Amino acid sequence: MPYQIVFTERYNRIAARFLKRHPDMARAYEKTLALLELNPHHPSLRLHALGGRLAGVHSVSINLSYRITLHLLVTEREIIPLNVGDHDAVY
Repeated sequence: MPYQIVFTERYNRIAARFLKRHPDMARAYEKTLALLELNPHHPSLRLHALGGRLAGVHSVSINLSYRITLHLLVTEREIIPLNVGDHDAVY
């Protein structure tokens, strides 16, 4: 059973800004979201939990440079994206 991605207004603004600055990443970004819905544990996403001030948040990779941070609610099978950008922007 696939997961559901729940987009917030805040995230939509962040993603729109990211895609405006990096239009060449649109295809990889969409592919990452599609794979995230099907199987967030797919090895190519490199899903991992974060620690410190971001404890409780997970991260997936779009490519080697860009990430999406998210809340992964396994019991409800919901994924709530929080931020998208390069390593320094999302961590």
